[in-house]
Amino acid sequence: MASENKYPDLTNFKALSFDCYGTLIDWQTGLLNTVRMLTSQLPADHPLNTDPPKEAVRRLDDIANRYEREQPTLPYNELLAEAITTFARDELKTGLPDSFAEPFGNSPGTWTPFPDTIAGLQKLQKHYKLAILSNVDNKNIAATVEKQLAPARFDAVYTAQDIGSYKPAHSNFHYLFAHLREDLGIDREKGELLHVARSLKADHVTAKELGLPSVWISRGGEKPEGSGVGGDYAALKDKVAFQWRFDSIGDFADEVERQFAAKEAKA
Repeated sequence: MASENKYPDLTNFKALSFDCYGTLIDWQTGLLNTVRMLTSQLPADHPLNTDPPKEAVRRLDDIANRYEREQPTLPYNELLAEAITTFARDELKTGLPDSFAEPFGNSPGTWTPFPDTIAGLQKLQKHYKLAILSNVDNKNIAATVEKQLAPARFDAVYTAQDIGSYKPAHSNFHYLFAHLREDLGIDREKGELLHVARSLKADHVTAKELGLPSVWISRGGEKPEGSGVGGDYAALKDKVAFQWRFDSIGDFADEVERQFAAKEAKA
């Protein structure tokens, strides 16, 4: 249980915007499981044949990030299929059939939430409007919201496919601000919006650049061995300015409930 003064006030915001995959959904496990199917076929002494195949996932993520920059209007399911095909060709020196690549592109919608996610979201939705700002395509995000995250509910969902670019582009956040104002009456200029994300490089760097308050759901990323594809905190700490850090959505939601209860008790 956090002490009363450990965290700054969270009760004045009216809406939370979330990164989805990596923050709410266990993105890294989904990637690791797929990449392991490929790397486990390599010779035992191959540097990418490790368990878990973290370096292989990092290289796949680098390829996907390059596609996001070079082809910002390509829907994510198609981009992910292209990225895994390129990864297999360039890093593993092997071909990859469409029967593997295309299902992989559509797999994010089947990846499961972290154990704390749904209960945490249900607590948070009592106090805020909830929105998603995701780099994933409409088909995958629809499956995630309707199946994996139910019965938690979101008031708005905005995707890279809708916007025509990928985070960390400023345009994605400007789209979020404009549509939250239009769709839900949330004004970030009045300090009504708080952004919640795991990824430092896709979310928190841009949040600092735009002056958007943010919460880092670190999920072990504060430790060198846990940095993963969301970015290395030691390398990025001067480029981010999140005001809160929690290990999980569950811990964040518990602190929100504690603060609202304390505020009510004083009223």
